[in-house]
Amino acid sequence: MCRFLGVTRSLVYYKPTPHKVDVAFENAVIEEFNNNRRAYGTKKIKKALKRRKIPLFASRRRIGKVMRKYGLVSKYTLRHQGKRKNKKDENVVNEENKPNIVERQFGDRKPLEVVASDLTYVRVGGKWHYICLLIDLHAREIIGFAAGRERDAKLVRKAFYRVNCDLRNIDIFHSDRGGEFKNEILDSIISAFGMRRSLSKKGTPVDNAVSESLYNTVKTEMIYGEVFDNLDELELELFQFVNWYNNIRLHGSLDNLPPSEYKALLKSCN
Repeated sequence: MCRFLGVTRSLVYYKPTPHKVDVAFENAVIEEFNNNRRAYGTKKIKKALKRRKIPLFASRRRIGKVMRKYGLVSKYTLRHQGKRKNKKDENVVNEENKPNIVERQFGDRKPLEVVASDLTYVRVGGKWHYICLLIDLHAREIIGFAAGRERDAKLVRKAFYRVNCDLRNIDIFHSDRGGEFKNEILDSIISAFGMRRSLSKKGTPVDNAVSESLYNTVKTEMIYGEVFDNLDELELELFQFVNWYNNIRLHGSLDNLPPSEYKALLKSCN
């Protein structure tokens, strides 16, 4: 009969097996997505599952199916870029002749050899507030942070107050030429602790690429989709974000390790 009808015997006797749902795997994907601020895509979720000893067959394609099934969409997919004009600072110091010591050499830096900084903005209670971060290029670790209502030198100084190390060990402080970084307040800090000053060229954000990349991460993984009613809420969220960023978040430039683990690994190798 099969030969007469031109069909295979396997088609006649085929019995479909019900699809088994790997509940443990799906829960692991959902947990990693939610625990990492809904920012991870399939690539980083795969790395995170590998750290949890989830079997290697956790492919990006399989992870993607789970994410689509439960509507898990990374903030990087959802976010829309915005623009904001810079606000000038008072008591600006003329530093046009200060050199760019870093010269875009961001890798292979010793601890506290280069600390870079910049500012970004966030809407709080219908008004613009600002965030300042200090990042050690050695392991891309945030060592100082501050949030405030004004974009000025006092905000940068507040970030320096948060640094939990001897500021005399910082060799170079690098930033752009914004007014908040060219003033008497910051000059006094740099002079008091013997730091060398490095400035990006005017209109060249790539000279401070690590800070630019960090703030893109902050805007996407911390700010996007969130509503802050007051400065206290922003400061609390910033504190939690910095702790997650330094100790949990996987960094592609650090062999998919958090900065704290990467620092410990380098220290053990030395």
